[in-house]
Amino acid sequence: MDKRLFPTFDICNLNADKNTNELFSVDRFRGYVDSNPHLQQVHNHNYYHLVFFTEGSGEHLIDFEKFEAKAGTMYFMKPGQVHQWYFKERYDGYVVNFSTNFLDWVGINSNLLLEFKFLQSIKVDDHVVTLEEHIQKGVANYFELMIKENQLNDHFSNLKIAFSLMNMFIEINRSLEQENQSHLKSQSLIFNHFQSLIEENFKTKKLPKEYAELLHITPNHLNVLSKEISGISAGEWIRSRIILEAKRLLVNKDVSIKEISYLLNFQDVSYFVKFFKKYTNLTPEQFRKQYYVMHS
Repeated sequence: MDKRLFPTFDICNLNADKNTNELFSVDRFRGYVDSNPHLQQVHNHNYYHLVFFTEGSGEHLIDFEKFEAKAGTMYFMKPGQVHQWYFKERYDGYVVNFSTNFLDWVGINSNLLLEFKFLQSIKVDDHVVTLEEHIQKGVANYFELMIKENQLNDHFSNLKIAFSLMNMFIEINRSLEQENQSHLKSQSLIFNHFQSLIEENFKTKKLPKEYAELLHITPNHLNVLSKEISGISAGEWIRSRIILEAKRLLVNKDVSIKEISYLLNFQDVSYFVKFFKKYTNLTPEQFRKQYYVMHS
């Protein structure tokens, strides 16, 4: 099936200060949005998209959940997430877009990105971070350094940009960490792997026991671990990812409910409708109509 759900942008599609290989771009947010008005419509990216909001107010829709756009907030979007901005007044900040290949290209293992919950989590709330006041200036300085190096564009600029990016992630991660016990850290690695497996397999594997088998642990261990780290069960994580994908597909009026059921590997359309309604209190058709009423 070759039907566009909504626009998917690459870095090369942007009017921004890009590096020569178009694997990275950085800009001040107001100029970036003014130069790319198409980005105020619902869309997604095939790259990581970071915004540090420093001025103004509005709303940010990420995977159909609304978040307040306010100064001191940073938004981390991974490839594939759907989002849209709504601004109420003058706004500004910084924006960075980068491909996973950017880090590999400069010699930094991109697997390091798996260490940061705000970049990888399936839970949308984890991608919205209110920065403590004492690190906001430091984060702004990292963005300014990246802007400067991107404009300089000499032999070491991309490497310095990558170091600034990783240092910024580390500082933010440290500010978010509380007590980091070694046991919890090792369990977090398993849980991060679980989330990655969901992303790869949610269309075909819908039961916790199937993921427990891939992780070489018991289903009970997986469920306990999931509740300990995230507060919700392994089954809820799997179901929430299926529901999210269904919502993304439902945004496109040209894709029928039956087609969506098929794409998500449900036995039949009636089972898909029951599943969707059970966890959203809406039928797929009701969700679709509600979405277009709210965004018309």
